[in-house]
Amino acid sequence: MKLAAALAGTLALLTAAPAFAQTAPAFSVETSTIAEIIANPEAKAALEKAVPQIAGFYDQISGQTLVQVAPMSQGALDDAKLKALQAEFDKIKK
Repeated sequence: MKLAAALAGTLALLTAAPAFAQTAPAFSVETSTIAEIIANPEAKAALEKAVPQIAGFYDQISGQTLVQVAPMSQGALDDAKLKALQAEFDKIKK
């Protein structure tokens, strides 16, 4: 009886996991690298619309996240811009 209840609980968790995965943002200013972002045309367009000058630096910053790049951006990537970009990334399906 306990085994059946444990299996039912495990099954419930496993079936809930895909629903959670589908609602997670496709990209994150905190964890996605620039290379990952620019590999997606929609994410790249959102990034370049928000920070047009960033395209000239892709080769230097591709392994970093936007949060890591922000302190070096001379104000181009401030907290408000990062928040706005995350809102745009939240709309994108991977």
